[in-house]
Amino acid sequence: MTQRDIMEFDIVIVGGGPAGLAAAIRLKQLLPDESVCLVEKGSEIGAHIVSGAVIEPRALDELLPDWADRDAPLTTRVTREEMYFLTQRKAFRIPALARVMPHLANHGNFVVSLGDVCRWLAAQAEAMGVEIYPGFAAADVLIENGRVAGIVTGDMGVTRDGAQGPNFAPGMELRGRYTLFAEGCRGSLTKRVMAHFNLRAGVDPQTYGLGIKEVWEIPAERHEPGLVLHSFGWPMDDRTYGGAWLYHFGRNLVSYGFVTGLDYANPWLSPYDEMQRTKLHPVFRPYFEGGRRLIYGARALSEGGLQSLPRLTFPGGALVGDAAGFLNTPKIKGTHTAMKSGMLAAEAVAAAYTADAPEPDTFTDRLQASWLHQELSAARNIRPAFARWGTMRGALYAGIDAAILRGRAPWTLHFRHADHETLRPAAACPPPVYPKPDGTVTFDKLSSVFLSNTNHAEDQPIHLRLRDPALWKPVNWDIYRAPEIRYCPAGVYEVADPDSTPRLTINAQNCVHCKTCDIKDPPQNIDWYTPEGGGGPNYPGGM
Repeated sequence: MTQRDIMEFDIVIVGGGPAGLAAAIRLKQLLPDESVCLVEKGSEIGAHIVSGAVIEPRALDELLPDWADRDAPLTTRVTREEMYFLTQRKAFRIPALARVMPHLANHGNFVVSLGDVCRWLAAQAEAMGVEIYPGFAAADVLIENGRVAGIVTGDMGVTRDGAQGPNFAPGMELRGRYTLFAEGCRGSLTKRVMAHFNLRAGVDPQTYGLGIKEVWEIPAERHEPGLVLHSFGWPMDDRTYGGAWLYHFGRNLVSYGFVTGLDYANPWLSPYDEMQRTKLHPVFRPYFEGGRRLIYGARALSEGGLQSLPRLTFPGGALVGDAAGFLNTPKIKGTHTAMKSGMLAAEAVAAAYTADAPEPDTFTDRLQASWLHQELSAARNIRPAFARWGTMRGALYAGIDAAILRGRAPWTLHFRHADHETLRPAAACPPPVYPKPDGTVTFDKLSSVFLSNTNHAEDQPIHLRLRDPALWKPVNWDIYRAPEIRYCPAGVYEVADPDSTPRLTINAQNCVHCKTCDIKDPPQNIDWYTPEGGGGPNYPGGM
C-alpha cells in the first residue's frame, strides 16, 4: 500500500480553466480566511486551454469590475462580424446578422487568447491567497461515507508495465470539505462522480463537438483587428452539424478553427480533414496565403445545453463549467457561462460552509435565478433542432426561434441519442475525398501535433485503455472500419496490417487531451485516464 502525503484544505478545485479560476476568486472574496487549493494537470495554467475565443465580459464585469485597470488581456474589441452559408465554391452572407440571429451579436465583446486570460485570472487568484498547483493531475476521487472528501493526484515515475520506477513519487491526497470539479468537457473524474452519484438520471444525453484550432500570423495588409467571421454549410452535409471561425486579434494574428458535431453518422468522416479543406474555400484562403501557422490544438466541447445538464451538486461538492455542460452552443461562447457557473457554485459553497451543510445544494436555485439559466433556456432548442432536422431546416428554425420567438417557445426539443450511438456501418456510407495537404495552407496531422508542443513521458502506462481489447476487431474494425483513426485529431490511433490481421496500435504520446475517443467510440470501450501531470499539450501564449 503506497503511503501518501495528505494536505488539508477547506475547498479543492480541479481544473485551471475559466470556471475553476472564477470559482477560486469568488470563494476568496466570500471566505477570505479559508484555504482554497486549485490543481491543474497542464504544466502551467493555460497549457491545456483551447478556445476560439470571443469573450462576452459580462461574468468578468461581475467578478472583477476593475479588470481593465488590472491589465487584463482583453484588448481586441470586436469591430465587425460576418456569417456565411457556404457551398463548395460560393458563399452567401447572412444579411442583418444582429436582427436575423441576435444570439450571435458580438457588440461589446473581445477577441482573446483564452489561455492568456486564464493565466491572468490565475495571477489574480494567487494574489488573493489561492494555492495553485500546475503540473498535478487529479487521478482519483476520494469518496468516504457517501460524500466526496477530495482528490488524489497522480503518481509520478510509474513505468509502462505499472511498476515503480527509480524516480517514483506517490501522488498526494488533497482533502477538502468541498471539491469543485472544473475539468472541462468529459473530465475523467467528473465521469466517475456522475456515475457514483447517478447525476445524469432523468436528463438528455450530452452531445459534443470537437473543436480543432490553429493560430496564424498573417500579412498586415490582410489583418483586420476585431473581425469575427463564422461559416456553416459546406464541407458538412445537411445531416452533419459543424462550422468554421476566423477571428482577427493581437498583432497580425488570426484564430482559425472548425467544430464538428460528434453526433455525425458517417464513420469515414475526419474532423481534422474537414477543418483543413475548409481553409481552401474562397472565403478563407486569401487570409492564409503568405501567412505562417504558429500553434495547433484540439478539444472536445459539450453542446447539449440546458436539457443535458446533470444534477450539479452532490455531498461534498459540485460540477462547474464545461465539466457540467454550460456552453451556449448557438452563441458559440462558453467562457462567460463557465465563469458564471463557477461563481454561482462558489456562492453555494460559501453558504454551505457557513451553515456546515454537507452539500452546496443552493447552487441549483442560484442558477435558476440567474441570467445564466435565462440565457441557456433561450438557446435550448437550437442545437437539438439541427440534430433533428439537419442544417438547412435547423438553421431556418434557429432564425425563427431567435428572431421571432426570442427563445420563449412553449416547447422544448430533446436529444434522442448519445454521440457514440449515431455512427452507421462503414459499408453503408460513402468515404469523403479529402485533398492532399499542400504544406502551405493545409497540413498533415503529425506536423500539426508538433505545433501543439505535446509531450508525455514515454515510459509510463498508456492512458488510453480498452476495457475489452477483444471488442475492437468485431465492432470497431468489422462494422465501422476503425473510426478512431479518423476522429482523433492527433494521430493517436493506427491500424497495423489492415489487409491481413488488423490490430489497433495506440500512440499515446501524441494525445492532445481532446477526449474525443472517450466520447465517440461506438462500444464505449475506450477510457481516457489521466497521464502524469505536466504531460500533454503545452500551448503557448496566444492560443
